[in-house]
Amino acid sequence: MSQQKVTVIGGGLAGCEAAHILAQYGLEVELIEQKPKAYSPAHKYPGLAELVCSNSLKASRLDSASGMLKEEMRILGSLILPCAEASAVAAGGALAVNREEFSDRVTEAIRQNPRIHIREEQAVSVGEGPVIVATGPLTSGPLAEEIVRLTGEKGLSFFDAAAPIVDAATIDRSIVFAASRYGRGEDDYLNCPMNKEEYEAFYEALTSAESVELHDFEKADFKVYEGCMPVEIMARRGPDTIRFGPLKPVGLRDPRTGHRPWAVVQLRKENNEGTLYNLVGFQTNLKWGEQKRVFSMIPGLQNAEFVRYGVMHRNTFLDSPRLLDREFRLKSRPHIRFAGQMTGVEGYVESAASGLLAGHYLARELLGLPPLILPEGTMLKALTDHVCTETADFQPMGANMGILPALDEPVRDKRLRYLALAERGVQALKAEVARLETMERA
Repeated sequence: MSQQKVTVIGGGLAGCEAAHILAQYGLEVELIEQKPKAYSPAHKYPGLAELVCSNSLKASRLDSASGMLKEEMRILGSLILPCAEASAVAAGGALAVNREEFSDRVTEAIRQNPRIHIREEQAVSVGEGPVIVATGPLTSGPLAEEIVRLTGEKGLSFFDAAAPIVDAATIDRSIVFAASRYGRGEDDYLNCPMNKEEYEAFYEALTSAESVELHDFEKADFKVYEGCMPVEIMARRGPDTIRFGPLKPVGLRDPRTGHRPWAVVQLRKENNEGTLYNLVGFQTNLKWGEQKRVFSMIPGLQNAEFVRYGVMHRNTFLDSPRLLDREFRLKSRPHIRFAGQMTGVEGYVESAASGLLAGHYLARELLGLPPLILPEGTMLKALTDHVCTETADFQPMGANMGILPALDEPVRDKRLRYLALAERGVQALKAEVARLETMERA
């Protein structure tokens, strides 16, 4: 076994997955974690892999995006999944955990691994050797300053302001029509037309909906949001503010009536395949349940499936498409890899998955092993594509079925379609792992 030494900065889910898999390859790992000597504004528990916002790791069933991702992670040797299952609490079809027990199990597994050495201090530099930076969405201080220096002043975003995204297959095309204002462009937008009564009901619901309470450390910087104001705050400035703003109907005619609607919500493609659409101008700080309730009032979105809700909170993430290659290496300094929410994945499981991948990539590179090539159709590949594909406005994304390539043979039933997508991806990943094992034995 190799005695090469690597560094992982950050003891969250991504960092723990990375450290664990690196050690499984026989590498010596130094895991730098600031707790318990220092805490971010959101962290309180001294253990590793602390869950902050929720104790849920989402759905477990295979015919769900999160369940599919979990199964792919199991194939690649995940640490956090067995720890989560051992500390699970009843939550229907979701994998929810006792937070402290989960953290304790991960911490014990890391501490008992003879190849992982924990250094409890705040990292101030990425260093010169091979390193995976997995310091999470609240990275700050000297390390954040160094990352800005390494990536350029526009390389690191400090606020996550994103509009909701819906699955294109769940949009009612009998109501929604394709057109660009004044005929400019190739009908690039889908338009959800509202009459006066529909708009007034929507406006009342939007302006009275409940928002997420900001943390103290976010309130201090709320002025940053002025450039991408939450739609509900804009609406509260007056009943016509959004109707003359993001919902302006000028230059559009509803083909069903031949007239200009009272207001129009526009949807824009989120990916080249046109499987996902975002609500233009709908950055929001509403609670997720409120978003579902209010935005489902938009004509054509009554039965829409939201694959990502809008978010507006303190977050640190890279302009990954510009900065990182497909193995999460910093293009300008390939000895540095990033993992976790910093890369632009959204969610606990997604964050852990990126750490798992980064660990595999680094270990195989250092040991001269054939590279892991994620097959088309896997959720891991789809998330990597999102992180690494150039886009005008890069925003974090979680696992969802809408980012997967379509099946060769369409399946109308959604549950059966999702199951077929998941089984295709899982089998493809198993085949890739078997291929690598055969090559390594040869």
